[in-house]
Amino acid sequence: MFDGRWRATVDRGTGPVGNRLQRMGITADVLTGTGLVSAAATAVAIGTGHLHVAIVLLIITGLHDLLDGPVAKASGTASVRGAFFDSVTDRVADALLLGGVAWYLASSHPGHLVLLPMAVLAATTLVSYQRAKAESLGIPAKGGLMERAERMILLGVGLLSASFLVPVMWILLALTLATAAGRFARVWAAADGPARPVHPRRPARERSLRWAERRGSRTTRSAARWRARRRGELASRSGRTWRARRAERAVPTRRRTSPRRAG
Repeated sequence: MFDGRWRATVDRGTGPVGNRLQRMGITADVLTGTGLVSAAATAVAIGTGHLHVAIVLLIITGLHDLLDGPVAKASGTASVRGAFFDSVTDRVADALLLGGVAWYLASSHPGHLVLLPMAVLAATTLVSYQRAKAESLGIPAKGGLMERAERMILLGVGLLSASFLVPVMWILLALTLATAAGRFARVWAAADGPARPVHPRRPARERSLRWAERRGSRTTRSAARWRARRRGELASRSGRTWRARRAERAVPTRRRTSPRRAG
């Protein structure tokens, strides 16, 4: 829901911030890595019961995740490798945060309630997998009630008070499962026919370099062939014809003269 409705507005607001961070020498990979460290610190704060401290750390984690994309665009380093790194760290951060909630519930709520954050983690993993698999088949699968930004916001609401946390986790589980069901229905309706894997396009610079290499190799081969023809070293039929014509031109033609009459 966040990506579909407010992504363009947020990008316009975070663009200048990304430009300033890029001028300060901060890279997108640094933001992604420090965001993962911040998520680990948030998990420790949640597990030890420091919920209000965890809210501050959760906001810092969200800011890192929000700004790494604008910094990559500002520096011109947006790449497939960076997107892969960001996606993997997001999944690890989700596991850390929900693991911290499970740690807290295990110490404060004895019983099977500790399995609730694990169920939320399984549902979020399913949502992420559905999008990745659908896009690999050429089917868009964004959107839904509870994407990653909404999950972070709702978790922050649950951390406001210990009495809020368990009800918020149940709501988070229900909305995440609804998102997974909605994505499954959309992809199922759109997937009529054989799978069409989408091969990632090479970056423009790499494509231009490969085109220049192919063009240069063709030019080199043409020049070598022309030199071979000039030297008479080509052993093909056209080469023999060319050498025969050259030999004919090299022989001087004799003028036809009429015999003189004896006087």
